[in-house]
Amino acid sequence: MLAEISDTMNIHEYQGKALFKAHGVKVLDGVHCTNVEDALNAYDTLQSKVVAVKSQIHAGGRGKGNLYCPNTGDLLMEGGVKIAFSREDVETYATNILGHILVTKQTGEEGKLVNHLYVESGCDIAHEYYLALLVDREQKSVLIMASTEGGMDIEEVAEETPELLHKVNVDPNAGLMGYQVRDLGLALGLSGAAHKSFAKMLRSLYALFVQEDCAMVEINPLVRTGDDEMVALDAKVSFDENAEFRHKSWDELRDLSEEEDVEIRAKETGLSYVKLDGNIGCLVNGAGLAMATMDVIKLYGGEPANFLDVGGGANEEQVKTAFSIILEDPNVKGILVNIFGGIMRCDIIARGVIAATEALDLNVPLVVRLAGTNVDEGKAILAASTLNIHPADDLAEGAQKIVQLIGGEA
Repeated sequence: MLAEISDTMNIHEYQGKALFKAHGVKVLDGVHCTNVEDALNAYDTLQSKVVAVKSQIHAGGRGKGNLYCPNTGDLLMEGGVKIAFSREDVETYATNILGHILVTKQTGEEGKLVNHLYVESGCDIAHEYYLALLVDREQKSVLIMASTEGGMDIEEVAEETPELLHKVNVDPNAGLMGYQVRDLGLALGLSGAAHKSFAKMLRSLYALFVQEDCAMVEINPLVRTGDDEMVALDAKVSFDENAEFRHKSWDELRDLSEEEDVEIRAKETGLSYVKLDGNIGCLVNGAGLAMATMDVIKLYGGEPANFLDVGGGANEEQVKTAFSIILEDPNVKGILVNIFGGIMRCDIIARGVIAATEALDLNVPLVVRLAGTNVDEGKAILAASTLNIHPADDLAEGAQKIVQLIGGEA
């Protein structure tokens, strides 16, 4: 379940490239565009015979995606990343990309509306590689992965030719060691100037990863040019949102059009919410307890519809908002409230539950488990109401009840 919860903030490729450049990572010249005229001006400014016209969305697989008209659903063009050899090509590709829906393996069938474009100079590519840095929670380290098979789906490489995916775990207390850089470069078959260029880039990327509190940095492809220089031809960057308080500049990088409206509203209300694919809504206080609640629901045959942490100091209005957010998901067939009152008082939660149930005309089964501070008062408040609320004394009982109430097999 942990892998399904994303506490990260994504940024666009053009933003990642700017971040790379600021940290000394070699990238090509490029221009961010929001309309066709911008794209044509970018082509003129770059003065490159060949340019890449790249759609900008928060999803991978853009090159293999398809672009559709949002009004008619007609297929406009195959591929969201195109190589242009003339000004006319740039105009055609920009026209077919901007304002249209790009569907990739990662967007799902609904796809994403493309509002941003990146026009980038071409380069002499001798070979394509794959490089990524991410947090390895099990090893409590930064995991660096690299492969000579760049430009391909890394999942296919890992499954079909795992020997071509090289991994290095970096102890954050010790930092990236020289032998790790050297061994990884050699594993990729690099030597001479190419190896030196790779080593410089990897050290810069690791410093960026740590300083910027990244959750992931992925370059696919990383290329070796004809001059044996390593260049980041891609930039997929995500930040760990738990470190947001250290990075005020993140607000300028956030693209709200790429985020779920309901998740934006939850964030503004002080709630932590992530939509999932199940049918049992969860309202819990504390991220760890929320994870445990979802795991127990799955243990008894149910599927959580969301991760929702109301935090330690939620008031009645926040609880009401949390309920309304859960109920906006048409897949929700029941709700489990699981509160352990420490800072949070159970009587406040109970009043919030009743207020939300009455205001929202709740018509799905609701199971409430309360424990901790003012638990007796909270239970008394729920018992005194005439609403259809099912109490539970512990999490296991609560999970079993909600699964049974929605017709599951608990």
